Formats: sequence, structure tokens, C-alpha cells
Amino acid sequence: VSYTSMYLLKYTGHSLRSSRELWTILLGRSAQIEAELDRHWDRLHQGLTYFKLPSSSSAAKVKENKDVAQPLKDFGLRISKLLGLDEQQSVELLQCYLQEDYRGTRDSLKVVLKDERQSQTLLLKVADYYYEERMCLLRCVLLLLTYFQDERHPYRPEYSNCVNKLEKDLVSRYQSQFENLFKAEAPTWETHGNLMTERQVSLWFLQCLREQSLLLEIIFLYYAYFEMSPSDLLGFTKMFKEQGFGLRQTNRHLVDKSMDSLVDRIGYLSSLILVEGMDIDFLHKCALEDCTEQHQFSSAPDVIKEMDQLLLTFGDIPHHGPVLLAWVLLRHTLRPDESSPVVRRIGNTALQLGVFKYISTMLKGLGVSGNNCTASTAKMCIYGLLSFVITSFEEESLQCSHLIDAACEVLSAPSLAEVFWEMKPNMGLGMILDSAVGMFPHKIGPLLQLLTALLSNKSTVKKVYNFLDKMSFYTQVYKHKPNDIISKDDETLWRRQTPKLLYPLGTGQTNLWMPQGVLGQVMIGGEQGYVVRWDHSYSSWTLFTCEVEMLLHVVSTADVIAHCARVKPILDLVHKIISTDWTVSDCLLPLTSRIYMLLQRLTSVINPPVDVIASCVNCLTVLAARMPGKVWSSLCVCCLIAEGMKAGNYGNLLVQIEQPRGEYAVTIAFLRLITTLVKGQLGSTQNKGLIPCVLLVLKEMLPTYHKWRYNTYGVRERIGCLILELIHAILNLSPEGEDQGSTPTLQSLCIYSLANTEAGQAVVNIMGVGVDTIDMVLAAQPSSCGSEGPGQILIQTVKLAFSVTNNVIRLKPPSDVVSPLEQALTQHGGHGNNLIVVLAKYIYHKHDPALPRLAIQLLKRLATEFLLGEWSCLHVVLDLIDSKQQGKYWCPPLLHRAALSFLLALWQDRRDSAISVLRTKDRFWENLTTPLFGTLTPPSDTTEPCVLETCAFVMKIIGLEIYYVVSGSLEQSLKDGLQKFSNARRYEYWSQYVKSLVCHVAEMEEEGISSFPETQMLISAWRMLLILSTTHSDVMQLTEDTTKLKLFMDVLDGTKAALTTPMSVPCLRLGSMMATLLLILLKQWRRSPDILSPLSLILESVLQADQQMMERTKAKIFSALISVLQIQGLNGGDISQLPQLLLSVCETVKDEALALIDNTRHMRQMGDTAEDEDSMETDSFRGPQKDQRDGVCVLALHLAKELCRTDEDGEHWVSVMRKIPVLPSVLSAVELSLRSKHNLYFTEAALHLLLTLARTPQGAAAVAGAGVIQTICLPLLSVYEVSSNGASQVTSFSRKSQDSACWPGVYRLCMSLMESLLKTLRYNFINEALDFVGVHQERILQCLTAVRTVQSLACLDEADHTVGFLLQLSSFCKEWQFHLPNLLQDVQVNLCYLCQTCTYLLHSKKMLHHYLQAKNSEAMPPGPLPRTQRGPQTPSKETAGGGEREEAEQKALLAVQCSLLKILSKTLATLQHFTPDCCQILLDQSMDLAEYRTLFVLSFTTPAFDPDVAPSFGTLLATINVALSMLSEVNVECNHEQLQLQSIQALKSLLMFTMENCFYVLISQAVRCLKDPSILPRDKQRLKQELSSELSTLLSSLSRHFRRGSPSSPASGILPSTQSKQPTPGSKASHEGQEPFIQLVQAFVRLVQR
Repeated sequence: VSYTSMYLLKYTGHSLRSSRELWTILLGRSAQIEAELDRHWDRLHQGLTYFKLPSSSSAAKVKENKDVAQPLKDFGLRISKLLGLDEQQSVELLQCYLQEDYRGTRDSLKVVLKDERQSQTLLLKVADYYYEERMCLLRCVLLLLTYFQDERHPYRPEYSNCVNKLEKDLVSRYQSQFENLFKAEAPTWETHGNLMTERQVSLWFLQCLREQSLLLEIIFLYYAYFEMSPSDLLGFTKMFKEQGFGLRQTNRHLVDKSMDSLVDRIGYLSSLILVEGMDIDFLHKCALEDCTEQHQFSSAPDVIKEMDQLLLTFGDIPHHGPVLLAWVLLRHTLRPDESSPVVRRIGNTALQLGVFKYISTMLKGLGVSGNNCTASTAKMCIYGLLSFVITSFEEESLQCSHLIDAACEVLSAPSLAEVFWEMKPNMGLGMILDSAVGMFPHKIGPLLQLLTALLSNKSTVKKVYNFLDKMSFYTQVYKHKPNDIISKDDETLWRRQTPKLLYPLGTGQTNLWMPQGVLGQVMIGGEQGYVVRWDHSYSSWTLFTCEVEMLLHVVSTADVIAHCARVKPILDLVHKIISTDWTVSDCLLPLTSRIYMLLQRLTSVINPPVDVIASCVNCLTVLAARMPGKVWSSLCVCCLIAEGMKAGNYGNLLVQIEQPRGEYAVTIAFLRLITTLVKGQLGSTQNKGLIPCVLLVLKEMLPTYHKWRYNTYGVRERIGCLILELIHAILNLSPEGEDQGSTPTLQSLCIYSLANTEAGQAVVNIMGVGVDTIDMVLAAQPSSCGSEGPGQILIQTVKLAFSVTNNVIRLKPPSDVVSPLEQALTQHGGHGNNLIVVLAKYIYHKHDPALPRLAIQLLKRLATEFLLGEWSCLHVVLDLIDSKQQGKYWCPPLLHRAALSFLLALWQDRRDSAISVLRTKDRFWENLTTPLFGTLTPPSDTTEPCVLETCAFVMKIIGLEIYYVVSGSLEQSLKDGLQKFSNARRYEYWSQYVKSLVCHVAEMEEEGISSFPETQMLISAWRMLLILSTTHSDVMQLTEDTTKLKLFMDVLDGTKAALTTPMSVPCLRLGSMMATLLLILLKQWRRSPDILSPLSLILESVLQADQQMMERTKAKIFSALISVLQIQGLNGGDISQLPQLLLSVCETVKDEALALIDNTRHMRQMGDTAEDEDSMETDSFRGPQKDQRDGVCVLALHLAKELCRTDEDGEHWVSVMRKIPVLPSVLSAVELSLRSKHNLYFTEAALHLLLTLARTPQGAAAVAGAGVIQTICLPLLSVYEVSSNGASQVTSFSRKSQDSACWPGVYRLCMSLMESLLKTLRYNFINEALDFVGVHQERILQCLTAVRTVQSLACLDEADHTVGFLLQLSSFCKEWQFHLPNLLQDVQVNLCYLCQTCTYLLHSKKMLHHYLQAKNSEAMPPGPLPRTQRGPQTPSKETAGGGEREEAEQKALLAVQCSLLKILSKTLATLQHFTPDCCQILLDQSMDLAEYRTLFVLSFTTPAFDPDVAPSFGTLLATINVALSMLSEVNVECNHEQLQLQSIQALKSLLMFTMENCFYVLISQAVRCLKDPSILPRDKQRLKQELSSELSTLLSSLSRHFRRGSPSSPASGILPSTQSKQPTPGSKASHEGQEPFIQLVQAFVRLVQR
């Protein structure tokens, strides 16, 4: 609509503010309220006189106006004639209408104005608009008066200033306007033209009444705040008398039945204005304080006299009642001496008019209070009146039952209920309560009626409950004096001689007992009977239970009606209590548990009491909301609801009683109950039990409810709304509540019924109501109806009908046959009466934004479901986007946009049948992409927002097509279009345009930007295209590096513009979007021009902005910086921004770590612990905001790590960390996280930072000095469990993905950190390392054993880390032996067994395959070396064939082999430190062998997988053999080129390193045995023979291998880096004679052969 209006503006030259716009602004939907009120306050001051009468001078001005098109002027004059409105204002009115409500285009308007029939329709629509304008003007004033003194309202100061300006003569102006309205002569066709038909006259009069009502409402609210003078009261009284309080209208012959409520409302407000004018509240205060002379009427005797005479003539209209009653009080209070005859006459007249009954009717008629200020103010006014009446006059003289009804209506205002409880009991309305208590329980109704009204919130519930729980009087009525009573002579006091049960119930049932000796005050006595008030304490709740029991007893007798009258107030009170405060429900169990039996009995009697049944069902509905299962099971017993094929008692009630009477209390209660039960997600079994009830609703109610008889207006609409609410709840049931068995479910039943039976047609009819009908209903209701008015219920019903239809079409099973529902929705009606058109017009609905949205959703669904039918709209859409057709006619941008929006909906919903038709159409892609080749106006000029949307839609469609279609299958025409797009340099154009859009938003933020949603949509679509281009560059023709660089720099500039300006919400949104794009391009293109400087600037700006809003954006900028540093690290390069970046990042890390500490402590106090404290496997609990993988805290740590890695020599980070206490705060947070097993991602990132620092001497010293061992050593115990038996080890080591964050990963990182610190600091860290190994010795030993028992990569990974740490620690054997001798011995033994296990696994391919099968639940690692940096894995398509699978298995096998080899080589390197030095033991004869244990037993069997077989020399020889055979295999695979070159080189180096260490350990251990005197000579000889034979064979194999070429052996004792430079495979880099370890083996063989 807004786009259309922009075109119309150019045509009409209009920029005026309508009253409706002003009202919308005042409701608080804009920040310009103050300015608008300053500009337009005079219009509000004038009121309806703002609209002037026609005049010749005004007509002349219209003719002279050159800015308005002539057809509009002519039409304006026709409006002036019809409405009797000033000519200039008529033209302005037309302009406002065209801007806001016209539903066509500029061209269609020209046609309409020329066509007589269409122009008449337009005239009548403008008339409706004019009437609404007048109402909106008055509503603005009403709104100001409602809130100008409300401290809670955000715009109170602005409203108050305006009311101060208006206050002076507002009432006198509005009063005269009111008089003019009720005296106005009705228009005729002679005076106002042919269009002023009877129908139009009736509408004019309806408007006249609405305006009168609204004017009086404004005057009433005004006098609620400002005092009325006596003379004004006299003036109003005369005026209202003349007008008959709304009944003596000049045009009363035009009043029809539909206007009665408005006429009544005028009477109510007239009466209230006069009562308010007498200021009864102040009068009451003056009377109490004995200063009546202060009241304004005490000094106006003449007015009083005239008012007396005037009011003596009153009495023929019910509206007079409250006025007369208030005047009686005023006269009685101010001049009691001279007023008695007059007062008596006026008072009697008031009572004859039934004043209290009238007050109840009036307050009900004014609507429910809440947001309705008029109703609340009226109740306050009447509250004051009733309080004073009750205080001033004897209660007996008043009409007691109607008085209680009136009091209940008044007290239903929540604020008044609170006031009542704080008041003294003998004051005002408190006296009515006292009186009601005095007659309780003889009369139950009055007291309970009052108490039910006094329940407004939880505190009042407690007061009411306690009030009834402690009653001290029991009033009874007797026809004759009972025998068991003794009394005083004057019969004023009775005493009970015997105890008495108060209810004739059976033994064992609840009852009340009045003991002997209780005294009773005889209130009334004589021949007519006695009323006795017994002085007896009891709980009314017990009495209520007895009353219900009594009703159950007498249910089939004549007494049932009397007992029902006693029980209904009890049920209503219970319902209100449990609705207001559920916590009291347990105390009411004796009552609520009897409701089911009551229902069963009452529904089965001949003439069921429907009001009591409805009260019972209402109570059950509240109970069902909390405990649906219990209510359901109890209901099944009482037969209220349908069962099997029976209608149930409710069905009979509906047909036999409610429909004939036209009253539907039980139906409304029943529908609410069933809906509540459905929403309670009972479960499939109970839901199936509800099927008969729902069938009843679908078959008997929904299709016919609109035809039933109704006594009360609005009930039919409410029942329709409730039926649809029930169906809506069923269609929204979650799958858990509906199991898909063979029998139908509630949901499938509803879907079938609505799609195929007349129930569906009923829903379609509701949607067919149309937007105009809704507008009429809303226009007819008073402005103060609030959310409960008929208009609001109708809107809700239509919304539900749309939602239900949407869901039925979405959920119904696929079928070739079109269902009746779909036919009804899509068929053409006669005379252009097409339902689709009716549904489409809902987009013009203005009152509830959800309704247009639901209508569009249904239209989209219909458009895509039934595309290829007879009425397919595809050809129309194709015509609209056809670039050749554009020359023949002008397609408005708005229509072009709508066509493309429709096409995008097809692509987004993957409507393949339609898409396949479209994509092959001739020139489709050429026409579609035409908008992308146009040149847009710069963003600084006014761009049509829909043009931006159009381009965005095209980009999205292209993106979706490229994403979903395999590149080889794309249409050639689309490929040609993309080639043309690239050749025409459109990538550069759009990149530049999007950048300028972002910059424009950044510059315009102070003024705001009107088309921001469209701008955002275009940027989002462009972003999607660029992201796609990173993976589909060939198809999208984006391969040139210069173009990519230009695009990248534009994105960077856009990000910088959005995030470095003063921040507004639009800027932040766009900045966040651009930052995401920047990050993706950076990671995908891996090109990083020098962008650290702008990124650093952005980071500075982002860190200073509002933290809550910037959380996500900050994370993206950190991520981008990490990527840049990683790319620059690969390319080398100096970083000038390093000091500043380090400072910012370290500050962030410190703040985030401290925030995390607070957060974690808070969560621990709340008792939020991890699910399983014992398992190392448990994933961390993710805190509300801090600990997330991509959160600011974690990314800041990773960025700090990258910066420290770049600054290797510590030139900058050392000084920064001295300034900012980063390490202490991080270590504190890590310690807390480990202890509580929270913040997994943070802990992992922090350890990576510490690990990076620990690799340099400076860094290691800083980390150790900050107390890392205290942080990690003991707290680390919290993250795993060590068990004595192996059973639970499986859970300790297994996990789903090796590289995903987990607590075992944290443990491994801690192990690596200890290793790195020990390696860097050596002796300076040995004590800490020994502490660590001592604390975690059980886990370490368990891990070494677990390689044999737990087949998982995770376990191997931990073993690798553990052995790496032990390798460093083994350099300090003496210290270890001194501090932890037993552990050292255990470690040595376990390492030997580990060596045996690894060799066996490497030797046995079968066992390795078992490993692979055992870990099939883990993510299969794509590369050979675990723990390397890898990008996220995208799930592959269906595996093409066995080849891919074989290759994947080969890679997985290689990964396990590599892991085992790494463990084996490190294990042997560690054992090397536990065995004598080879050279020393060979050359030094005096060496002390006792220092070294024998590690391997003297045996030459092959290694076994059995823990009972001790590691032996056979193990070591087998290790060398396995390594050698693997070397041969690797060479074969290398020739087949199955594996990556780098992987092959790494594997070869590992194998050589393993062999070298193994030979070393073998020789050292063998020589130690040969020198050991404890070993027998025979065994030594056998050792020599075996070794001589085995080693000779090995040497010859090695020499053959080296002749073929092999990598050199890496340096001993250090694991080779996979990145280290390797010789070319196959080159003879070295010969066996040159390999040092080969020479060592040869020397040893010669030694043993001697």
C-alpha cells in the first residue's frame, strides 16, 4: 500500500497528516509525539468544528490550486456535496484517502474517476474514511485524557503538556458540538445529492450517535480530573433533560435495533457526567470531617433550588436513577434541615426506577475494565456513590439484592478490590459485606457473590480463603421454635441443650457439628418465624463440602432447584480462586474432587440445571490446565463427554436444552475444557479417547453453529472462535502426543474432516467474511471495547480459520485428487465473486498485523500447491517479467516485485514441478536477470524500495538454482547469463553499489532510513551470491584474482563503514552481515591483502560499543583476525599492528575471563551442575552466554594465541602481559572451570594459549611463574574418573568425534602443556612435573594399559600425549627414582607392555580392522595424522562406489597405524633413558649395572596380545621386523600413488625412527644381560646365537632396502615433524655404511659372534 501511495503522491501533490495517522503516532508508535502534538494541538482543540462547511471562497481556492490534478479537484467537489464538507478539506480528505486506504495504482485511479459506477463506489469509500477521520480526531483527545496523569505511561509529559493547552475551553466547545449533533437535521438526496440514499442516511445517523457517545466519554473523563462548577452542572442537566439522555434525538425515527447499544451508552455517559459533577467523593470526605462548607455546592443556593425543581420532574427514564440518588446525598448532607420532603420524593423516585439494578446494567454495558479507562473511571465514580449511600441510609430501605449486584460490578475493578480490603469493615461497601455475613449461611449467595468479586490477585485470594475459613456466626431460620432449645423470657437469646449435626448426611460423611451450650442471638422472632445468629466458629469450606454432598443427595427430588441455587455461588467462587492462585487448589480438594460426581448426577436428570453444570465444567477447565491426565481419567467416569458412538450427556444437553433456549453456557465451558485437555498433551491413548468429542464438534457443531438460535449478541461469534481454537490446538499437537498407529489420531481425524466434509466449508465461509465486514464491525463498536469487543473476536476467529486452513493443507497426506476444501478455496464464483480475491484483500487489514501475514501465507501455499491447474498463473507472471513486453505496457515496479516474490516462493519451497516448467521456458533466465543489468540511482537519492527488493529476489533465485542443481545440469541459458554478468563487470558494479548502500545507512543513521528492510534484503541476497561463488566459482564465472580482490576490499570497506561510525541498530545489523561475509571470503579465498590495519580499527570501535548488541559481531571480527594471522603466518610478513592488537585482545581476554568466573560461580550456586560428574565423556554445560565455541571469550583466546605465536621472541606480549593481568585471570577461570566441569570451550582455548606460550623460554617461565601447576594439577582430577577394574575404562576413553571439544581432550592438552613446559624449562620445572605425574599416576598407568583394551582413536591419542610427557620426564631418571620409585618401576613395566601391544597391533592387520570397526561411531578422520587443523567436513553425497569406500578405509587404517607408530617410537625413546647408554656399556667394563633394571625377559617368542606374556627380546625383534615390512609396503603404495606424498614421507620417517630406537634398546638390554653375573652362561650363549641369527637377517633386509633408497634417520630421541623437509622419494640419499645406527648394529653383531 505504501508503494502505491508514493506514486499517488506524485499525482496528487499531497503531504498532509490525517487524524488517523496522528492517532497511530500518539499510541506510541513513533518518537515524534511531542512535535506532532505541538503541530496539531489546535485541531484537537477545535474538535469536530475542525471540519468546516462548504463555502464559495473555498471552492474558488480549489479551482485556483495548480498543484492538484483536475480530475481530483472535480472529484473533491463531489465529495464536498455528499458530505457537506468544505471544498478544500474535501480535496485534502481525498488525498489522505488515496495515500492511506486506496487499493489501486495511479493508472487504475484515472480509470475509476472517469467511470461513473466505479467513481460512486469510491465516493462512498471516501465517506466511510471521512467518518473514521472524525472519530480518530476525538479518539486522540480521549487518549490524552486517559494517560496524561498516568506516571507509568512513557509519553505522560507530552500528553500532559497538550492537555494543559486544551483544558481552558475544551468542554464548552465539545458540549456545543454535542448539542449540534443531537439537533442536526438528517441529510437528504435534495441537499446532498443522489448518493444520499436511505442506507447512507442510516450510516450518517449511526456516525452521529458514535460521535455523541465519544464526545460524552471525553467530557466524562475530563471531569474525572477537573472540578465541575455548579452552574455547569445545571447547564448539563438541562441539556440532557432536553435530549432525554439520548432517547429524544431529533432523528429518533432513524434509530433501529442495531443502534440501541449506542443510544444506551449515550444515556449511561450522560448520567455519569452529572454524578461525577456532584463530586460525591469529596462530599463524603467533607461529611466525615464535618466541613461541608468546603464543597462547591454549599455556596450555590440558587443552583440548588433550580436543580431541585428540575430533578422533581425526573423519573420517567432509567438513566435518571443515579443522578437522583447522588442529588439526594448532596442535599441530605449539605442542607439536611430544609431538604427532607424534596429529598424523600427524589429518593423514592430513584428507588422506583430500580437505581441499583440500573447501575449493574450500566457498568456491564460500559465494558470490562482493565485497559478500558472509561469503564474503570465509571466504577470509581459509582464506588464513591454506593459507599456514601450505604453509610448514609438504612440498608433495609435500599433494594438489597440489586445493591449487592451493583457492588459486585464495582468491585470487579482490580484496584477497587485492593482498596476494599484495606478499608475499615464498618465503612462504605464494607457494611454490605457485614450484612451478608450476618445472613450466612442461611443466604449463601450474597456473601459469596461479593467475595468472588473481591478476588483480583493472589494476595486477595489468601484474604478471601482465610475470611471464609474462620467464620464466627452461623445464621439459621426456623418456622417454629425447636424443642432442644432453652431461651430467655424475652426470647432474645437461645441456648442449645444438645449437640446437633447441621446436615442430614450419612455417618462417615463430612458434616458440621454444633456443640451443646452454644448461644444464639434471635435477630427476628414472632409468629412469622425466627432468624437466629448462633455464636459458633467453623470453616465455611467444610460447610461448602456439606452443601455439595446435600445436592448429590437431593438431585432427583423437588429440592434440587433450591440446592442448585446454593451450590452455584460456591462453584463460581472455587473457579475464581483456582484461576487466580493455583497454590490454594490443594486446600479445595474436598470440593473439586466432588465435581465429577456432581456432573454425572446433574447431567442425567430430566431438566438439568445448565448454569450449575457450566460452573462445574469451568472449574474442571482450570484443573485440566495443571493436571490434564487426572481430569481426563475422572471425566471418563462421569459420562459428560462423548464415548464410543454415544453423544455423551453433553450432546444431549446441547440438542435438548441449550439450542431450544438459545443460551450456551455449557457449550462454551465444554469447548474450553476439551481445548485445555488437548493442549495438555495427554498422550496418544487419552487423545484417542477424545475422538468422539472432537467428532461431535466437527460434525454437529462447526457446520451448523451459525444457524442456532441465540438470545445474546456476540455468543455465536464466541462459539465459532472457541471451536476453531480447539481445532487449532489439535493441528498444533507435537508428534510425541500423537503416535502414528493404525487407528486414526486426533490430528488425522481433524485433517480428514476439514479437507473432505462440510466442516471445511464452514471454515472457508469464516475466511470469506472479508476485510470490509471486519472494518464495519470495528466501526460500530465503542472505542473503549478493548480486546473483548465483537470486532476483536471476529478478527481472532478469522485468524484461526486461516491458520487452521494453512495447517490442513500443509499436513494432509499427498493425493492426486483435489480435496473439497481445496476446491472451495480455488474455484471461481459467479459475478466476479472469487474467494481468492476476498482472501487477497486481507492484506489491506490494518488492525492486527498477523491477519495479513496469515492471508499471504495461505495464498502462497495455494499458489504453489495448485500451480499447474487450469487457472495456473504462471503465464501471467512470465508476462510480467518479460523484458520485451515491457515496451508494450508499463509494468509498475510494485507489480514486477510481486511477480518475482512469487517466483522466489517457488524456489524457496522447492516446488519442483513448477520450477522445471519455468527453468526450461524460452528466455526465462534472460528475462529474470534483466533487473541485475540496470543502473540504480545512487543510495543518496530516493530509490524506490521495491526496486531493491526486485534485485534481491533475482539474486536469491539464481543463488538457490546454483546451490540445488549440480553444476553440469544447469540450463545453458543461465550459464550464458552468468557469463554475460561477469563480462559486463556486473560483479564489480553490484559490489560497489552494495558498499555504497552500507555507507549510506551509516551516514544517514541520525535521520533514520525509510527503506532499511529492502536495503537489508538486497545486501543479504548479494552476500548469498558471493558466498556461493567461493564454492561454485567456475559456474559463476568469478575466477579473476583482480575481481576477487576488488570484491573483497568492497566488503571490507562496507564492514568498516558500518562498524566504525556512531552505532545505530541498522548499522549494527548491516555491520554484522558484512562481517560474516568478510570472514567467509577470507577463509575460502585464503587471500589476505594488508587488511590487519582496517580490521584492527574495526575491532577498536567494536570493543567500545554496547557489549550486548555487539557480542556476535565482535566474535566475527576476532575470527577474521585469526584467519588473517594464519594466512600471513603461512606467507610470512611483519605485523606493525601487533602491540595495539595484543593490548586490545588481552584486555578482552581478562574481562571475559573475570565475567566467566562470576557466571560460573552464579551457576554453581543455582545448583546447575554437569549431568554426570564421574564420566570424562560428559560434554560441558554451555553457560548462558560466555562459553560457546564461537563466542567472544573463546575466540579472543585463540586470537591471543595467534598473536603470541607471531611474536615468537616475546618482544611485545611480555610487556602487555605485565600491564594487564591476563595470565592470573585466565588461570583462575581455568581452575574454577576444571573444578566445576563447566566452560569446556573456554578451558580448551585457554590451554591452547598456554601451550603456545610454553614453547618459548620466556613464555614457559611466565606460565610456570603464574602458578599453572596449582591451576591444573589437582582441579584436573574433577574431569575424569579412574577405576580399579577395566570395566569403566571404556566410558572414560570413548567418544564420538576425536576432534570435537570434550573433557578428555582437555586432559590431553594439560598433558601436552606439562610436556612442553618440561621440555622448555628443564630442571626449573622438574618438581612441578613430578607433582603432576604423582597426582595423575593412576590415570597415566590406566591409559598405557588401555591401548590393548579400548579400541578407539581417542584412547591412542591420549596414550600418545601421555608417552610424550613421560619421554620428557625420563630425562630426569635420578630425580624420578628419588621421589617416586614405585611409580617409575610401574611406568617402565607398562611401557614395555605398551611396546608389545603396539607391535602386535601393527603386525596383525586383522586386529587393526577390528579397531576400525569398533570405532565406526567415531568421525572417520580424513587425513593420516590426528589432531591437525582441518576445515569442517561437509557430509558427502551417496558414496559413488566401492573405490571411494576402499580409499576411505585405507586412510583410516593409515591413521591408526600412524598413531600406533608415534606411540611406539616415543615409548622406545623413553625406554632408551631407562636402559644403559649403548656406547658406555659396550666400552666401560666397570659400569654399575644395578642402576638399571632388566626391562625385557630372555625369550624370543613373537609378541602376544595376552597381558600374561611378558615383553621379551622377541618383542623388540618383532618390532624391527614389523617396521621393516611396513617400509616395504609403503614403497609399493607410493608407486601406486594411492596416498599423499607428505603422508608417505611422514610414515617412512616414523618407521626409521622406530627401528633406530628399537635397535638401541635391544643392544643396550642385550649387553646388560651378557654382563649380568646372575644370568646363566647357557642363557647368555642362547641370547648370542638368537641375536646373531636374527640381526644378520635384519641387516641384509635393511641393506636391500637402502639400496632402493630411503629417507635418512631423523635425530635420535626427537619425534620428527611431519612438516620437516624430506629427500625426494626413491633417491639414494644414503647407504647402509653411512647410517650410524646400522654401523652400531654391525659392531654389536660382530661382538656377539666372537
